[in-house]
Amino acid sequence: MFRLSKRQVITLIIVGTFLLYWVRLFYIQVIDDRYQISATNNAFRYKIQYPGRGLMYDRNEKLLVYNEPIYDLMVVPMQVDSSMNWKLLSKILEISLEDCQERLKKARKFSRYAASTFEKQISKEMYGRLQEYLYSFNGFYIQSRTLRRYPQAVAAHVLGSVGETDEGELKNNGYYRSGDYIGKSGLEKFYETDLRGKKGVNVVMVDVHNRERGSYKDGKYDSVSIPGSALYTTIDLVLQEYAEELMKNKRGSIVAIEPSTGEVLAYVSSPTYDPNLLVGRVRSQNYLKLLNDPSKPLFDRAIMASYPPGSIFKLAQALVGLQEGVITPSSGFTCDQSLIGCHNHPSAMSLQDGIKMSCNPYFYAVFRRILMQGKDNNRFIDSELGLEEWEEYMHGFGFGSKLGIDIANVKSGLIPGPKYYNKRHGKQRWAFSTIYSLSIGQGEIGLIPLQMANLAAIIANRGFYFTPHLVRSIGEDRHRPNIDTVRHKVGIDSIWFLPVVRGMYGAVNEAGGTARQARMENIAVCGKTGTAENPHGEDHAVFISFAPMDNPKIAISVFVENSGFGGTWSAPIASLIIEKYLTGEVKRVDLEKRMKNAVLNRP
Repeated sequence: MFRLSKRQVITLIIVGTFLLYWVRLFYIQVIDDRYQISATNNAFRYKIQYPGRGLMYDRNEKLLVYNEPIYDLMVVPMQVDSSMNWKLLSKILEISLEDCQERLKKARKFSRYAASTFEKQISKEMYGRLQEYLYSFNGFYIQSRTLRRYPQAVAAHVLGSVGETDEGELKNNGYYRSGDYIGKSGLEKFYETDLRGKKGVNVVMVDVHNRERGSYKDGKYDSVSIPGSALYTTIDLVLQEYAEELMKNKRGSIVAIEPSTGEVLAYVSSPTYDPNLLVGRVRSQNYLKLLNDPSKPLFDRAIMASYPPGSIFKLAQALVGLQEGVITPSSGFTCDQSLIGCHNHPSAMSLQDGIKMSCNPYFYAVFRRILMQGKDNNRFIDSELGLEEWEEYMHGFGFGSKLGIDIANVKSGLIPGPKYYNKRHGKQRWAFSTIYSLSIGQGEIGLIPLQMANLAAIIANRGFYFTPHLVRSIGEDRHRPNIDTVRHKVGIDSIWFLPVVRGMYGAVNEAGGTARQARMENIAVCGKTGTAENPHGEDHAVFISFAPMDNPKIAISVFVENSGFGGTWSAPIASLIIEKYLTGEVKRVDLEKRMKNAVLNRP
């Protein structure tokens, strides 16, 4: 048997290793020229092709957001030579020589070989001047991209804004690099992965005079950018504009929903702002101005402000009382103001009257019956058992938890249950007499305006709701967004909604009703006023409503801060929006003028 000597084995290993390296080197230098490209990076330029973000449309395909081309001046520090005419560049860019040198230092710190932004969002005029002299600025080139524009300047809180990526966003997502833009709020943030598209790259040959000589190898190593997908929203642009007009010089919110789908028709947080203010080179300074504005225009009251709901909460109390069998539609209670304060009106001899006249002692009695059903002889335990069951009903309405709307930063509000009061007062240290203010939507209860509008949708649907959402479909194929589409039943039998609906109809359309200013001749409007107590100033006005009474097309909540009684301001504003949506025009011109001209943005 042939055997190699030790010397021969060592020689073969050395020769084999040499051959392996030689073959690899040959492959790298001759066959696979990607390495050649990297080694001669100063002869090539890698230009990112930024895709246009997806456009946004309203429910009738009217344009809400589009893209406008802009330009960034990029620099590759390694390619900048000593003969660079910094004086000319600083003059074109309208910055100092010191700024130029500082920016180059920053670029070198980032990378000597990779491109980074030297001056971003250059105007068309500056771009034209740069193009004329760019050949003399070795290492510099123009990168095209786009900025968002909002033609109607409405729905700022819905649409959101786009800004430059921060350190946290770069760290958490490998798709982005320094200088990239990302959705910061609203739909821009929630649907970022749909809207952003996919970046491409062009490998371009550059001569010694910094002039581009075309794509390397006819674009063999290029990749094409893919534009972002369009969003087709649920917003009605005409209605949105009208609702924002009505809320000028007021603090509060409007949320209007199509009950049969959960689609949000209008969404207003007031005061609002022009979304174009948070675009381009002025974004940072405008953001600081808005952030420091005492009226808080950046604060989205529709989903982030939690208020005591006031008397609109009586509707939920009535439904729970009926379901539990502690009252019937014909139950009557004396308006005993020694129990709880109320405005002057006849005693309510039925549930319908109780809702129509918004009688506080009536719902004091309803809530007491819900909590104290005699399940235990100890009143503390009896109240705890009743409140525990009541809390479950409230969660069924979507209160005390986040509604899954497709927008960030939604608050849950607060529904206080036994755990809350046990922690606050101690076990068996509280009873109905401690928490009776919950009966009329005061005390510790907190709802956000979105939940208030959803309550109106639940009653309009006679016992169920679809998760409110702001986007109907995405992209050319119009596929549905990945959102909850389940029909949520609230745990109340549909038969119990009829007396509640009749009470809401009476509040608007019958003598003695608290919402008479919402009445219309040809549309059966159902509504409920509320006055949310404010310990820090004048009370807040709230109104929820739906219309028509049968086969409702719109459900709405209007919340006007520091404006007093709900029937004075919130109810007429809601009725004008209903009229506008259902008929396409508003005939009550005097009422419209009074609502538009009202200045209620008191601190």
